[in-house]
Amino acid sequence: MAKNEGDKINIRGVEHYYEWITKPATSQPKPVMVFIHGWGGSARYWKTTAEALAEHFDCLLYDLRGFGRSLLPTTPSNSQLTYELEEYADDLAALLDALQLDVVYLNAHSTGASVATLFLNRYPERVERAILTCSGIFEYNERAFTLFHKAGNYVVKFRYNWFLQIPLADKLFMARFLHRSIPRAESRAFLEDYLLANYEAAVGTIYTSVSKKAAEEMPQEFAKISVPTLLVSGEKDIIIPASMGRQAAALNEKVEFLEMPGTAHFPMLEDAPTYLEKVREFLGVSRPVEA
Repeated sequence: MAKNEGDKINIRGVEHYYEWITKPATSQPKPVMVFIHGWGGSARYWKTTAEALAEHFDCLLYDLRGFGRSLLPTTPSNSQLTYELEEYADDLAALLDALQLDVVYLNAHSTGASVATLFLNRYPERVERAILTCSGIFEYNERAFTLFHKAGNYVVKFRYNWFLQIPLADKLFMARFLHRSIPRAESRAFLEDYLLANYEAAVGTIYTSVSKKAAEEMPQEFAKISVPTLLVSGEKDIIIPASMGRQAAALNEKVEFLEMPGTAHFPMLEDAPTYLEKVREFLGVSRPVEA
């Protein structure tokens, strides 16, 4: 079993939770793979993937500012920080600096994949290879975006811990994100993280990730990627449809596209064996020998 070690570190005025998932190296030191979660979640849902890859990588998981266990201080110590995704990319750079990590691999999901894309272009010398899961480009539609922002503001504002007491609430909550069922512990953890997320961070990242600016700039960002990248989409994903991922990958020969059949917005949990097989193939590492 992988060894877990969690701690907190101050990054740009906010205590960030991070966790190592490692296995003893058999010979030389292993490279580091950093996992970035998506909107409303935390590093918790990356754990099983990290454990499966810990044979070849020292896996670093962390919670984005304002989410999971990286909660914002009651009195902000740095009022200049915003919820622009570029700021989250700079948060990651500061985290790597603090942990004295020069070059890493990235494995990012959903909104976290947008953060990773920006990081790839701002700090290309710091990434060996990247995996972007459930990401893509979309066209700006003022009316649709306005309605989405209003709905997002509403669902974030009205969150109550007693939701966790409702039978199967987690299953109902995750239904829109999934095509195949996932373990109950995974869906419950995501609901817990969603209820825990800081209001300003949750709303702020809704506005910055789904915006006219993002629609105009993200195609350019995908086109600029200079690091070998695998973009994975779920065939049944209605949050970020596979067609959006395919369009993004088509902009750059450095980006390899994979559509996973029978999965939606969490392919790494819905079909872990296939996801891990394709990721290992892209990274050029072998499957660990069964004990």
